[in-house]
Amino acid sequence: MNKNLAQKFAPGHSTCAGCGIPAIVRTVLDATADPVVVVNVTGCFEVTSTLYPYTSWKVPYIHSAFENGGATAAGIDGAIKTLRKRGKISKEKRIQVVVFAGDGGTYDIGLQSLSGALERGHDFIYVCYDNEAYMNTGGQRSGATPYGADTETTPAGKMSFGKKEKRKDLMSIVIAHHLKYAAQANAAYLDDLKMKAKKAFEIEGPRFLLVLQPCTNLWKFPTSQYVNIGRLATETNFWPLWEYFDGKYKINWATENPKPLEEFLKTQGRFKHLFKSGGEKIIDEMQKEIDENWGKLVKLVDV
Repeated sequence: MNKNLAQKFAPGHSTCAGCGIPAIVRTVLDATADPVVVVNVTGCFEVTSTLYPYTSWKVPYIHSAFENGGATAAGIDGAIKTLRKRGKISKEKRIQVVVFAGDGGTYDIGLQSLSGALERGHDFIYVCYDNEAYMNTGGQRSGATPYGADTETTPAGKMSFGKKEKRKDLMSIVIAHHLKYAAQANAAYLDDLKMKAKKAFEIEGPRFLLVLQPCTNLWKFPTSQYVNIGRLATETNFWPLWEYFDGKYKINWATENPKPLEEFLKTQGRFKHLFKSGGEKIIDEMQKEIDENWGKLVKLVDV
């Protein structure tokens, strides 16, 4: 094992078999040689990496509540700046503040404090591992849950086809705070994620990484398949890989012949109801939305 990885995040956690969150965290933390302070918002990774009296974290670590990851990072940034003024920390020494949070603590419960920290321009990286529902509390829908998905609070059945609302466009919300850098990545493309993390660590101010994390539990697929399903998410344009830097948009992966969205949907139990009679209309609506979103992204790149 790489010594830097062992120093920052060690094995021995209890995440589910087939969970990509540890790979996301290791990839991000391995992208810098700077000292790191981690803020971990309540969620799957917090409860599985800090089973008292044990912990997998080998860096300064703060567990924050669902709603205040951004505020915690802002407080750490303020403390670092104060210690620099007092001569306790060298002005040349860069200390990285990194927040890890799920979509529940980012899209929804923690959005207010995240927005405040971004707007004030605090120096930190926010990494959202997006598994598209509240997995830690039983699989309820979140603002990241896609249209049509079956969850514990949007069950598919005779009275419903699953979630009726479209997924929140978090990247546009974040970029509207005038960030210099924000990027969308995928646990199935770790080289791309590492490239984006390295770039983020080199920039000062608020930075944001949104990383798709296929969840074997609620998405309902075999534990060996998270990489394959993550790749399908990008190959169907359900989850494009792209970045925003200093006002410019860039697509990091594209194909002239994207696979039909149903190739991604049919791999998961959360969408199995859409492949019964009557589900064709919902799949067509989802495909139309994906195509429209891809077209909008391409136009942003060309500006």
